[in-house]
Amino acid sequence: MSRATPASRGAVDRFSTRGVPAARRIELWEEHNADALVALRCRMLEEEALEASEANLQLDRLHLAHVEASPHAVERTARTVRTRPTESVALYFTLRGEAYFHHDDGVRRLRPGQLLVCDADRPFLRGFSQGLEELAMKVPYDVFRSAGGTMPRPARVIDFGTPGADPNPDPNANPYAAALAELVARAVGPDGDGVADEDAALDLVTAALAEPEASQAAGAHFAAAERYVRQWLRDPTMSARRIADAIGLSERQLSRVLAEHGTSVPRLIARRRVEMASRMLRMPSYAEQTVEAIGLRCGFSSAAQFSRVFREQSGMSPSEARRYALAARA
Repeated sequence: MSRATPASRGAVDRFSTRGVPAARRIELWEEHNADALVALRCRMLEEEALEASEANLQLDRLHLAHVEASPHAVERTARTVRTRPTESVALYFTLRGEAYFHHDDGVRRLRPGQLLVCDADRPFLRGFSQGLEELAMKVPYDVFRSAGGTMPRPARVIDFGTPGADPNPDPNANPYAAALAELVARAVGPDGDGVADEDAALDLVTAALAEPEASQAAGAHFAAAERYVRQWLRDPTMSARRIADAIGLSERQLSRVLAEHGTSVPRLIARRRVEMASRMLRMPSYAEQTVEAIGLRCGFSSAAQFSRVFREQSGMSPSEARRYALAARA
């Protein structure tokens, strides 16, 4: 069961090869990754200087990262493993660019929307002929085992879809892997805030790797339900049955999971819709839209419902919230 503990916060460390002399980019990229994430040997696939950037976040138990780079390949050799062991499980979420992963148990090709889970202390080769954008997560062996994880031998590939509100979600995507990708992206993505709930992340790792029929932690179910709500927030027909079906629970089980987190389906949906509406009411780009139009865009079925729920959640009407935002900007 997920623990109701505060989310962990850390400083996001950002590194880029931009502005670095071309001849030193690979050397410095290797040094940075050895210190920040996983020690690797890097080589270019084209006669061009490496363009790469990385955001790293070290939390109490987990390490999260967001990586972008031009076409290249990386290798973690047996010698590197001996001299720079990580004693960790690595999770790589492919966001852009197809990749291949060569391991002692074969070759796997990954496309955007797929998660690779592997033992970082077994030699491997990864190639990115189209460049890459990915999220990464490093889980120490002891943390992984204490969370109930089973070592990924052989490596695992899991479909997770695309983080964020995807209008055409992949019905085959693992909802726990999808929720985990969003959790990592919110912490270290381009707009990341350096905050992540480590208990929820570990619950999601365990749930994503578990067999479909295995019982999952309430924290993982809650994160998956939240992701589905965010994904379909604008749809006024969203219901408990749809959320439960999407994450593989009965409506009664879903209600129990949300109750353990102090909420319910209607309250969760209302809170997220009010949060979205509040942002839109403050944004200059929506200044020409009526309050009613914003409410409808956020999934409320009528202006009256929008006004009532918004006041219940925030203590003021949508119109008052807009006036306060205008006054603050002025």
